[in-house]
Amino acid sequence: MVRDDTETSPALSASALVDSHCHLDAPEFSPDLDAVIARARTAGITHIVTIATLIRRHCEVLAIAERFPEVYCSIGTHPHHAHEELDIPVEEVIARTRHPKVVAIGEAGLDHHYGLSTHAAQKRGLRNHIAVARATRLPLIIHSRDADADMIAILSDEMGKGAFPAVLHCYTGGRELAQKAVELDLFISFTGILTFKKSDDLRAIAKALPSDRILLETDAPYLAPAPHRGHRNEPAYVVETARFLAQTRGVTPEQIASQTSDNFFRLFSKVPRYLAA
Repeated sequence: MVRDDTETSPALSASALVDSHCHLDAPEFSPDLDAVIARARTAGITHIVTIATLIRRHCEVLAIAERFPEVYCSIGTHPHHAHEELDIPVEEVIARTRHPKVVAIGEAGLDHHYGLSTHAAQKRGLRNHIAVARATRLPLIIHSRDADADMIAILSDEMGKGAFPAVLHCYTGGRELAQKAVELDLFISFTGILTFKKSDDLRAIAKALPSDRILLETDAPYLAPAPHRGHRNEPAYVVETARFLAQTRGVTPEQIASQTSDNFFRLFSKVPRYLAA
């Protein structure tokens, strides 16, 4: 749903936020992308990472990152499309990460909910992306849905071969996967799902996590947080999720903004904290 007004979430005072995961190449944004970015700036969003879902269409994501100074991008294949891009060599993906605006790998992972790609293809694709993340030291954006046991097994196995930075994005998994992620020094990122009425278990996980392991994202145009649920999501709305996470953890929104931004720049080490004037 395209917004036809200029209302946006008010910025957190004296704080800056990051949207660590969205999809600005989605067709929902094509009519008003400039306005979407403008609203994000007004809301105090200093950096945005737009996420690739197909390597062969990466040029579209990269073009958006090159268009706006605060926007960066990843490169990778979503698990829904894993079977389509297994023929792309790891070395080719590594070479594409040399662009200054490419700051992450993925999103890749396991999705046993929809099963649009076979389990075997998804597992192979995930391991290929892990190899890229390990070689480049760029963070891997991990998609995991209804696949906790398999994800724990793969992450544990691959970490044994050599460490790599990563984040479990749009977290909806259980406590065991969250605990394993912390043990492996991974990050966990929360979306507007945190604000949904039936997300008590997720809020309990978000409350218990170490403060240096949490990130915020929108996954826009999907999963708009309350009070925008049912509308198109956009980066400005990460403010609402930040407020809700602060309430869940019993801290101020400003503390959440500061902590999650610090965490972002530790993980996304290629992203400059301060943009060129």
